[in-house]
Amino acid sequence: MSDSPAGVGDLLGVLAYAELTAFLRLAEDATRHAPSLADRAALGDLAATEYAHFRLLHDRLASLGIDPEEAMAPFVGPLDDWHTQTTPGDWLEALVKAYVGTGIALDFYREAAAHVDAETRRLVEEVLVDEGRSQFVVERVGTAIKEDPTQSGRLALWARRMVGEALSQGRHVAEARPELAKLLVEAAGEDITRMFARLTEAHGRRMAAMGLTPGP
Repeated sequence: MSDSPAGVGDLLGVLAYAELTAFLRLAEDATRHAPSLADRAALGDLAATEYAHFRLLHDRLASLGIDPEEAMAPFVGPLDDWHTQTTPGDWLEALVKAYVGTGIALDFYREAAAHVDAETRRLVEEVLVDEGRSQFVVERVGTAIKEDPTQSGRLALWARRMVGEALSQGRHVAEARPELAKLLVEAAGEDITRMFARLTEAHGRRMAAMGLTPGP
């Protein structure tokens, strides 16, 4: 780890637990909310991809001599709290969470990865690849809104709530793990405002793709 900053273990740890919980939550949402077997299978495929990403991160941690469970442990509380606060009530809310809620969180990790070693950075980029998530969600949510335009306002509010909760938990993580916070600051350079502008723009593109208004 001589060429890696001290926060690399935290970055891989939070990503590993994020991917593990994404797998578990997507599988649960597929069982609980999917309106058809085809939708259940499609969301199940996304869940399987998240688990494969978790295994890659787990193995990378182990190769660096870092205990994966210990690396993930500091992030269990904040990520579990976020999922508890954003439990979807129906199929459409589950889809928006899978795309928008998870997306903005992963954008933060992508920013932090700019200042880790090259091998770790390649791995982070690999696990953050969309893997068809956006196309699946955009098609389903777009169709639902066309059939019932009143869904648009409800889902836009739901997305804003998730982003607010994600930012709140992100602050808790940054306060508890200063080395990870340092990676974000280094990624932003002297202009943190620009970094948040990039995150906001990416969020806006996701919302627009589904036919939703980003809002404040």
